[in-house]
Amino acid sequence: MPGRLEGKVAIVTGGGAGMGAAECRLFAREGASVVIADLYEEGGREVEEQIRSAGGTANFAMMDVTAEEEWNALISSTLERYGGRLDVLVNNAGLSSTAVDDPNSTEGWHQIMDVNATGVYLGTKLGSAAMLAAGNGGSIVNISSIYGFVGSDGGHPAYHASKAAVRNFSKAMAVRLGPDGIRVNTVHPGFMPPMRSSIGISKEMRARLVRSIPLRRTGEVDEVANGVLFLASDESSYVTGAELKIDGGFLAR
Repeated sequence: MPGRLEGKVAIVTGGGAGMGAAECRLFAREGASVVIADLYEEGGREVEEQIRSAGGTANFAMMDVTAEEEWNALISSTLERYGGRLDVLVNNAGLSSTAVDDPNSTEGWHQIMDVNATGVYLGTKLGSAAMLAAGNGGSIVNISSIYGFVGSDGGHPAYHASKAAVRNFSKAMAVRLGPDGIRVNTVHPGFMPPMRSSIGISKEMRARLVRSIPLRRTGEVDEVANGVLFLASDESSYVTGAELKIDGGFLAR
């Protein structure tokens, strides 16, 4: 039976670890040719080897999502390698709310916003242009967060601002790109490794965290990857501008 992404070409940013790596491995198992884009070369090369050893097609590309010239180079090389195709783009790369120690740091604000918001903007802009040129439609999945909906008292507030920006920017692009058959959706993960808020805490804090989640556990990266796969595949052909919350029910409280 053909895979759910058979014959498709996908770029996944932040594909060298965590949710991005899980997405890359799953996409390859479902028949996609996967471009693993990341600044983390060791992890990206490892995921590339894992996919190839399992019989899949993948290549690693080192790139900084905040640099427009690197996005142009990534997309050009992908089109050249895979016969002019780009069917799926997952803007997964991001910084956590604890990436900056000082929550009042203006430099930290720009750092987080550049990666989490501007990186998604650049990827969506340039990835959709390649899809438009090919004329075959496509799927863009932008990874936001539960904190794109609500606030918290931890970490840098730029994280919340950036993830909310991803949420509404994606809706704007869904409306704009819909007539050309390009779908844009967001995924909103809840608490799960490798987020420091779910693993780098005391037993007491973890117990309180788990009690706040209706399913009474933290998530797994493969559970997010399964949701991203649905939005990347043709199974979601009438889904755009949507918000898929994968959070154990946290936002339903």
